[in-house]
This record gives sequence, C-alpha cells and structure tokens, in this order.
Amino acid sequence: MPVYTYKAIDAGGAENSGTVSAQSRAAALDQIDRKGLVPVSMASTQTNGRAAGGLGLGLGGDRVPQTVVEAFHREVANLLVAGVPMIRALSILRRETTHRNARKQWSAIHDDVAGGETLADAMAKFPRSFAPVHVAMVRAGETGGFLDVVLTQIADFQSRQRTLKSKIRSSLAYPAVLAALAVGVLAFLMIYFIPRFSAIFMDFKASLPALTRGIVAVSKAIADYGLIVLLVVVVAAIVVGRAVRGPAGRRMAERAMLRIPLIGTIVARFALVRFCRMLGTLLGAGVPLVTSLRVAREAIGNETLADAVGNAVEKVQQGRSLARSLAESHQLFPASVVEVIAVAEETARLDIELKRLAQVYEEELDGRLRMAVSLAEPALLFVMAGIVGTIVVGMLLPVFTLQELIH
Repeated sequence: MPVYTYKAIDAGGAENSGTVSAQSRAAALDQIDRKGLVPVSMASTQTNGRAAGGLGLGLGGDRVPQTVVEAFHREVANLLVAGVPMIRALSILRRETTHRNARKQWSAIHDDVAGGETLADAMAKFPRSFAPVHVAMVRAGETGGFLDVVLTQIADFQSRQRTLKSKIRSSLAYPAVLAALAVGVLAFLMIYFIPRFSAIFMDFKASLPALTRGIVAVSKAIADYGLIVLLVVVVAAIVVGRAVRGPAGRRMAERAMLRIPLIGTIVARFALVRFCRMLGTLLGAGVPLVTSLRVAREAIGNETLADAVGNAVEKVQQGRSLARSLAESHQLFPASVVEVIAVAEETARLDIELKRLAQVYEEELDGRLRMAVSLAEPALLFVMAGIVGTIVVGMLLPVFTLQELIH
C-alpha cells in the first residue's frame, strides 16, 4: 500500500507533518482531513521507499515562460467562473496552448486531477513553473471553496511582479552599458596604447615621473598576468556563487546587501511590496491570518527578512496583534506601515489597507530606482573620466621634458 508523507497546518496555524497509508491520494487526503488538518504538501511513496509519480517529476525540468503560467492561472479562473468543470477546463487549456513544454505540463496536471489529485498537488510537481507560494494559495482556495478568486489574484500578482521587475531591469540597463564601456576603454589603454606609447620614452633612457612609471608597471602586469588574474576572478566568482546558493551563504549575502546605503532600502521596499500585496490578496480571499502570514512569508524572496516575519507569525499565534508583532522588524516595516496596519486591524480593513500599502510603496520604489539610476550615471562617468584622465596625464608628463631629452 502506498505511503503518503504530508505537511499540514492545524486549526491554530501550527505546522504538522507525518505519514499515512492509503489506497489512493484521495483516501490519504480524507485521513488528513479527519485529523482536522489542512494539507500544505503531500508526496506519495511506495512501501519500498521509492518515490511514485516519476512522469510528473521528469517534466518538472521543462521551463515554461511566466507569461504562459500567468495565462494558465487566469484562464482556469475564467473557465471556472463560467461554470466549466475543472477537468474540462484543464482539457481545454492543454489543447489550446501553443507552447510545447506547457502542453506537456498542462496534460500531466489534467491527468493527475482526473486521477483524483488536487490541483495544488498536481501543480506542485512542476516547481519551476509554479512557485511554492502560489501552490499554497491554490491549496487554500481549494480548501475554502474560492479557487477561482485565488487563481485570478495569482495572475494579477504575477502581472504586477513582472511589471516591477521590468522597471528594475530597464533602470539598470544604462549604468550597465556605461560600466561595460569603461572596462573596454581601460582594457584598450592598458593592453594596446600604453605599451606602445611608453616605448618612445624608453628609447631616451631617461628617468620617468613616478605616475608614469606606476601606469607603465600596471600595464605590464596586466599584459603578463592578465589571463591568470581573469581565471582567478572567474574561479572565485564560481566559488562565491555556489556558496551563496546555500542557506548560510545566501543569508550572509542578503545581510551585506541590506547594509549598503540606498540599495539596502530598495531591497527592503521590494520585499515589503511583495509581502503586503500577497498578504492582502490572501486575506481578501478569506484565508485565515496565520495561514496567510505563512504563505506571504514565502513571497518575500529574502531569507533574512523572511526570518523576521517568521518571528512575527509566532507572536501572532501567541495572541499578539499583527501590528505589534511586525513592529519589531524595523528594517522591513517602517513605523508608518505599522501604524496603518494597527488602524486597519481595528477597523477590519486589513486586506484593503495592505493592498493600498503595496501600491504606495511600489510607487515609492519606482522613485527610489529612478534616483539610484540618476546617481549611478554621473558617478560612473566621473570614475571613468577620472581613471582615463589620470592615465592620459601620466603618459603626457614626460612629453613636457621631451625637448630637453632630445637636446
């Protein structure tokens, strides 16, 4: 008999995990439900310990564009609102999609749901397409009977996130071009221009100014050891990249980034926007507060700030108000946000105010990004002009004494 390992949340919002033996996934869900638990995830294993459902896991590596996934959420919601049964809706989507990987995944999801699995369990097999936070929202919607509302809100959330990320990328494009140009100019000067220019002075066998000697020495070092230095930098970048992927390294990098002036504020505001929008969306859909907080915590995208929210969740479970619990996370929740949340709790408008806060801080984030870019552009130009100017002055200093050397 198959054994199902599950994670669930009880009526008080506490996490539980365990295993149940059942003939089918539906029977396993019934057992978990009889225990008074709301399942968050469930994996099926055979009695010999091997994982079942290899087809779904194999397809999980196929990438589907987020725009296609967003359309999946929105179209399923529209079909459900129109009264189309879930299996029929999934059948329509797998037939209509033109993306090859999406057709494979939608077909697998259709077959799993037709076989008795929940939509959330079927989607969870494709983590590269469906984020865990969205799977948790779908599971909450299925449990509470408002799946169409949740799917629409997920699609809206993805659309806003895509717009915000697009603003960030467009804001960073011009500074990145300037930085690449600066590196190209320096490489040309150090590798090609300076060795040929310095050869003219060496012919006179005269003493060169200290600045000129330093520039020539740096140029020679780059020419002799540049490839070795580049190789070391690449290896170091790979090592650091792998270290950052781990939990400890990622938290260390996030803490360092949060300490950087302006950049740290932008990262914190981006996390605040995600958190407020997700929490407001879940509360508006009727998901309980503690469950909504746990799901919204996963949407932050920053482990350091998510840890702070995790501490707040524990305090809410102990009976403290949400505003007082969040007030201790100063870096993520400014005093003005805590004030608004406190008033919203008293007036039972928490979901509305959270969505409004997300909109307000998204506009503020856009302004901070524009300011960061406006500061980065002249800073990069100043640094590039300073370095190039120093090199030019250093190479022209001997020219002033060139006539004396010739005589």
